[in-house]
Amino acid sequence: MIKKYRFGKPFETDAILTQMQEETEAPCIAQGSFQTNGHFSFTYLMDDTDVIYGLGEANRGINKRGYVYESNCTDDPNHTEEKVSLYGAHNFIIISGKQQVGMFFDYPGKIRFDIGYTRQDTLTVSCDDADLYLYVITGESAYDVTKQFRKLIGTSYIPPKFAFGFGQSRWGYQTAEDVEKVVKGYRENGIPLDMVYMDIDYMQDYKDFTINPERFPDFPSFVQKMKEQHIRLIPIIDAGVKIEEGYDIYEEGVKKGYFCKRADGSDFVAAVWPGWTHFPDVLNKDAREWFGSKYQILIDQGIEGFWNDMNEPAIFYSKEGVEDLNEAMKAFVHSLEEPQEQAHREDIMDNANALPYEVREKMNRIQNSPQDYERFYHKVNGEMVRHDKVHNLYGFNMTRAAGEAFSKIAPDKEILLFSRASYIGMHRYGGIWTGDNQSWWSHILLNLKMMPSLNMCGFLYCGADLGGFGSHTTRDLLLRWLALGVFTPLMRNHAALGTREQECYQFENTNDFKHVIGVRYRLLPYLYDTFVKAAKENDMYFKPLGFEFPEDKYAVATEDQLLLGNELMITPVYTQNAIGRTVYLPEEMMFVKFMPDGTILQEEMTRGYHFIDVALNEVPMFIRKGKQVSIVDVAQSVAEIKPETAKVIGYR
Repeated sequence: MIKKYRFGKPFETDAILTQMQEETEAPCIAQGSFQTNGHFSFTYLMDDTDVIYGLGEANRGINKRGYVYESNCTDDPNHTEEKVSLYGAHNFIIISGKQQVGMFFDYPGKIRFDIGYTRQDTLTVSCDDADLYLYVITGESAYDVTKQFRKLIGTSYIPPKFAFGFGQSRWGYQTAEDVEKVVKGYRENGIPLDMVYMDIDYMQDYKDFTINPERFPDFPSFVQKMKEQHIRLIPIIDAGVKIEEGYDIYEEGVKKGYFCKRADGSDFVAAVWPGWTHFPDVLNKDAREWFGSKYQILIDQGIEGFWNDMNEPAIFYSKEGVEDLNEAMKAFVHSLEEPQEQAHREDIMDNANALPYEVREKMNRIQNSPQDYERFYHKVNGEMVRHDKVHNLYGFNMTRAAGEAFSKIAPDKEILLFSRASYIGMHRYGGIWTGDNQSWWSHILLNLKMMPSLNMCGFLYCGADLGGFGSHTTRDLLLRWLALGVFTPLMRNHAALGTREQECYQFENTNDFKHVIGVRYRLLPYLYDTFVKAAKENDMYFKPLGFEFPEDKYAVATEDQLLLGNELMITPVYTQNAIGRTVYLPEEMMFVKFMPDGTILQEEMTRGYHFIDVALNEVPMFIRKGKQVSIVDVAQSVAEIKPETAKVIGYR
């Protein structure tokens, strides 16, 4: 059962498609209370056995108890345990214990979830303004609540089938020759590949929807040449539009008033990769339609997929931020002219830590500054709305702009689309990748734990940068992460400029990579069909064990194994130098291991704990009793998969 409540004057986020009548009485949740004195808060006294699910792309575990989280789309590549905000904002939680209650707080600004952080037994949800919609969902189980919510928010995006192939990406592929070298490296080593991603270097001076003609001469012909090798090129699109006379998108946006404004009505200016930029006002329907139409420039050149980036939106600095910092520095330098400071001047100027606190704070906070998010506005239905009040909607609406445009630009085509920043509702237009992670073993586990939480919020097409984006990966780390990526809908190896080259053919004994990625293609028809079924039935692709076995306390507590569809359980290895791992089976299952010689090991196992051996070049999974999956022969691309080679493996 779902009930809708209104507090104050909510902003219409379009997260929910279903029209619902609002309740006239205040919400009543056992052990919970609400306060709306100028701000909003919900407080709930948790039982010892309560599990708190949800929050989509958030840090730490599947059970969110024990920490604090903020929905506040944040450009921060260092996803360490203390971080409270990441790139997405997904305000849906489930309280699962004596009662099964889901709550979606439809609020587009910063909202805080204190889940046993201040007090171990207390859940508090709070935000500055008491202007939001609250949806309360009751059901028989956490899984039942999730399916009701999924139906409420609308069908998840389904990408083209090639998007389930393996993709290679790196910030630093600057020329057509660089791309061809990557494709050659994979094809010559027999490692399957379907996509090569193009980061910001393909653009002319980092200008959206442009191609550098010196680096990519005759781009349409190059796109076609790659397609003939069953390779799709997937370019990046950033949120900031470069300010440059003669750049038609900039000039057109200024003329039509389609960029975000300052309070005085002038166009807001911020620095990102191109230098000074304007942000398209994608919360404005007309501006959103205009920006979305620009994707046709690349679609007309043969492009069939995009990834939207920097759309929190990320801000390196603004003109106002630079002026504030300059004023603080001037005041500080002036203070050093005072006689009592002369003796310390040289020491202070040589040591940034000796700068006054207010100066250091301005230096540290000039990037993605909260003050900058208060400095610009959106025009929505004729009214000016300050950005920080709707901050979490920007990435959603940038991707929505593209998704809505595709239905007009290319109605007969399926186009790959995913984003870095997101809000619930964006799942109808595209998927997400989990942003700039690191080449850390802990991030394999973080990747695993995010997947079911994202599915709860409608995001099915998702994955992480396999091998890690930042830092220097290692051969064993990449192989272990790929063995997880075999099962995630988005399977992409991506790395940052300046890090170790981590294309799979860069390492010794490439046959190990050929085998592990080959397993993806053997399972791909099953994985694709499972994904489409989950999307169309408002179901989950990945589930926590506790969703299927809520009465089994060991299953509920197990967070490093996931159920996939109705047939599989995955148990990736995520620790360095491990020869395998311990697994918990909540029921009898068939242990299946894809061996590097192409054979498939199968072993029946009883309910309980087991240790399984898993070498670096092996891919483990479990098939549930009474279930079966089909596998096919390995292919070098999705287009080359031969359905007639299908055979069934299962556990009767």
